[in-house]
Amino acid sequence: MDLDMLNMFVIASGTLAIPILAFVASFLLWPSALIRIYYWYWRRALGMQVRYANYDDYQFCYSYRGRPGYRPSILMLHGFSAHKDMWLSIVKFLPKNLHLVCVDMPGHEGTTRSDLDDYSISGQAKRIHQFVECIKLNRKPFHLVGTSMGGNVAGVYAAQYPEDICSLTLICPAGLPSTTDSKFIKQLRELQESKCIDRIPLIPSTPEEMADMLKLCSYVRFKVPQQILQGLVDVRIPHNEFYRKLFLEIVDEKSRHSLHENMSKIKAPTQVIWGKQDQVLDVSGASVLASAIPDCHVYILENCGHSVVVERPRKTANLILEFLALLHSIDNKKKQA
Repeated sequence: MDLDMLNMFVIASGTLAIPILAFVASFLLWPSALIRIYYWYWRRALGMQVRYANYDDYQFCYSYRGRPGYRPSILMLHGFSAHKDMWLSIVKFLPKNLHLVCVDMPGHEGTTRSDLDDYSISGQAKRIHQFVECIKLNRKPFHLVGTSMGGNVAGVYAAQYPEDICSLTLICPAGLPSTTDSKFIKQLRELQESKCIDRIPLIPSTPEEMADMLKLCSYVRFKVPQQILQGLVDVRIPHNEFYRKLFLEIVDEKSRHSLHENMSKIKAPTQVIWGKQDQVLDVSGASVLASAIPDCHVYILENCGHSVVVERPRKTANLILEFLALLHSIDNKKKQA
């Protein structure tokens, strides 16, 4: 190998080494930065654009793809302590010509957080209605999707603002009484009895607690490296005080059974998707909804826990698309009759 060739090899090796070393350093020293980059990359790859909308002095952060068309737009409401990017795993399996909107719930991620705000379920539903009006999403009735806490809010929204909604998907929604206590509810009762309510299983502050939360929420056992667990915790810790306040708000008597109190007012065609092995909110809630909402379509997913969106994204996306196609077919038959 001559000297010029050797010099080129050294330069090329050095050029490649810099990004590799930077990646390794980020993984080891700043795993939270790597997680943010991960979400940024997938938003870009899937064509999701981030925007902001303002209602008076209140700011909503949301991502979207596509434009309103002949098919209903889809608005997605995430669960407790999550953010708009949790829907990316489902967005991947939805057609690119569908108009999708994923919003950060009140106080979460890029949406305004205020100590003066009402974080009850009805208060959050009012905020989401303000968001809908801001971006004029309700020019035509849209399909509303919500999971867990977001499912509770989505159900209350559908009951309170029926003219906005053409159809509804509730994924393991909160806000329902249950005859069977889930593992999570049992843990909460034990914490209350021992007066350790600060140690809420859904608000981890160490990698070990994060691993326990993932086991609680998922039937599928994901092998998550310690550094990623640390990164997930690092991202959440600055918000844990807010999460505690929010949690106490949504389990308060005012919000605990909000969906149950409003479900008889839901007139839109409704789809319920639930993981059979849900350890956070017992699957028996699905039959509670089915008995109260006319022509409610219930799908129980085998070998699936509370994190349906993460565990079974393709199946969930397909179920939503099939439900929308069914409703479109029924609507066409009514028009032809």
